[in-house]
Amino acid sequence: MSAVSRQRTWEKIPAPDISDPTYYDLPLLHEPVWEWAIPLYYYVGGVSGASMALAAAAQLKSADAFDSLIQRCHRIGFVGTSLSSALLIWDLGRPSRFLNMLRVFRPTSAMNMGAWILSVSAGTAAATVVLPRRAGILRSVGHTLGFISGVFGLGLATYTGVLVGNSAIPVWQESRRVLPVLFGASAVASVGSLFDFFEHVEQRRVTVLFGNIGRSAEIAAGMAMERQAGRVPRVAHPLKRGINGLLWRTASLLTATSLVCSLLPNRTRAKRVAAGVLGTMGSLLIRFSVHHAGAISARDARASFHHQRAGHGGRE
Repeated sequence: MSAVSRQRTWEKIPAPDISDPTYYDLPLLHEPVWEWAIPLYYYVGGVSGASMALAAAAQLKSADAFDSLIQRCHRIGFVGTSLSSALLIWDLGRPSRFLNMLRVFRPTSAMNMGAWILSVSAGTAAATVVLPRRAGILRSVGHTLGFISGVFGLGLATYTGVLVGNSAIPVWQESRRVLPVLFGASAVASVGSLFDFFEHVEQRRVTVLFGNIGRSAEIAAGMAMERQAGRVPRVAHPLKRGINGLLWRTASLLTATSLVCSLLPNRTRAKRVAAGVLGTMGSLLIRFSVHHAGAISARDARASFHHQRAGHGGRE
């Protein structure tokens, strides 16, 4: 190759942007290896956790007056924790990997705490389906476990937000303070949407109020996440640009529309089902959007550099 040819070859190589340097435009982080089962796990776990929390609150208010609602919430919690366990084990590859996480108890590890929360939630959810219907001491044990399941249900609905927020991925790390709130609010909204599908629900006023509080909080938390991520503009790109940005905005729009449908007077079955469908789709999409935002942010080399140069992330 002649000197002229070599010179032309070098000229074809794009010059680095010295005003915004990276390491050869290569990402600093590996993107998450989690597949579709994990954002679905966020949703199912959130529904079961929020259902158990609602049951505990109703039981605290009046176990007799809200007996039908409590039973239904416990059944949802049992089915949800069973599906959550299956989804998590499917993603891990084999059951032994899940059991290995229970060999230690590490409060500083959100993943380890999540495994324990799921295990206890599943056990108490199964017990609350059976024991409160028995007589004598078993009934008392069942009621006690109902309160315990509510406490762990709150953890199940929110710990996944803590888990992803503890990562080094810029968009998750920058939003770490609001992610547990977003996941918890979305879980409450999901339960309200689920109850909209049921034909005969005693205390429907309670479930509608519960769902509307969740929808309102989900919208507010989503806006807060955008603001927090937007402290470093490049970090917020996955929430504002491309297909995932569209997914994020669609999720917020669906949740807002579901809230409007739920607040309309003279709620017919058609309006309830519409609110349920829109709310469920919004809650599902927001979890998938947060999941994919993390993958996009990890692939963006400049997001990591901008995050660190702004004094955020590990430098905070």
